[in-house]
Amino acid sequence: MFTRAEFDGRVAKARAEMAAHDVDVLVADNGELLAWLTGYTVSETMYRAAFLPREGDPWFVLRELDTGPCREQVWFDDIVGFPDTALPHAVMVEALVKRGFGMARIGVDTNSYGFCVRTADLLRELLPEAAFVPLPDVGYRVRRCKSEAEIAVLRRAATIADRAMAAIAQHAAAGATVREVAAIAAGIFLREGADTGEVGPIVKSKGDQQFLHGAFRDDSLAEGDILHVELIPKVANYSARMMRPVLVGKPDAEQITVAQGLLDIQDRQIAALKAGAWACEVDAVMRQGALSSGLRRQYTNVTGYTLGLVTRTPRSSEFSYVLLPTAKWKVEEGMVFHLYTSAQRLAFSETVIATESGGIRLTQTPRALLTSYI
Repeated sequence: MFTRAEFDGRVAKARAEMAAHDVDVLVADNGELLAWLTGYTVSETMYRAAFLPREGDPWFVLRELDTGPCREQVWFDDIVGFPDTALPHAVMVEALVKRGFGMARIGVDTNSYGFCVRTADLLRELLPEAAFVPLPDVGYRVRRCKSEAEIAVLRRAATIADRAMAAIAQHAAAGATVREVAAIAAGIFLREGADTGEVGPIVKSKGDQQFLHGAFRDDSLAEGDILHVELIPKVANYSARMMRPVLVGKPDAEQITVAQGLLDIQDRQIAALKAGAWACEVDAVMRQGALSSGLRRQYTNVTGYTLGLVTRTPRSSEFSYVLLPTAKWKVEEGMVFHLYTSAQRLAFSETVIATESGGIRLTQTPRALLTSYI
């Protein structure tokens, strides 16, 4: 999926972080950083990690069971496998000592879900002469701006979302079930090259914004129902996302007004997603716009978050940089966001890349309340 030159660029980014903190070797132990840095990722059934030195190639330590697919996908040769009877941390310490890092400054992402308290305690106990240097969120910092190669993969994922949404809008009619509609999207995902058939939340829209994370139910659709559809296809673990409301029947005047109001404000937010803009100001376009127009009485959720690699992780999305009134950081060119908004049972979202002149949508589905009504 990615060239050696692409990985060389990623290694250079990681080593710049290492140099800034005088780190000799970096531990990569969450799925996203592993995939980004090495080309391979695997679930944490047993602790696994890759190690990047300041000079030379990295090495990967993982279960012997996983060494075959690892060798097929990484760009380097040094793979250390351990039997399931071994303590993974002991094998990693042995590998570090063997390579001359027994007394090194070892950089660890202390916010990594892989670097839990037990792992931290074990590594310090087994490697008492080393210094463990906290690098919280280093895996998110180095990955925040996407390369052209990454954008190309995200475009592929966005295209899959567009095709699935078009099919859903065509088939979401009275008498169909939510499961049948979801199956249509899952089939398109798999046929079009997505990693899996996991489609995202597809539920009847009701209440306030809580439907955004509603539980899947095998409901039947009836005239007047609004089907909330969020599609989350992944290609090579890169996730694009899109939301649309799909109305069963003909929209009334109020629904058309609400939809157009949300879309107009979100269009302004997309235009504001410029390199150099303060994240809190980009957030305010949507948040304050929805509140001042009366579309929302309160706005407690984020208006967007970053997209990129999402592997086998406790998180369902990257969520490393989020748009909130408290977001005191600047947007950078190449950052990719899932911008979303909702009001009165209608939700819209896009996958958007930040550029010098404003946001560009990677998802291309018509920005409207969708319906199969003719």
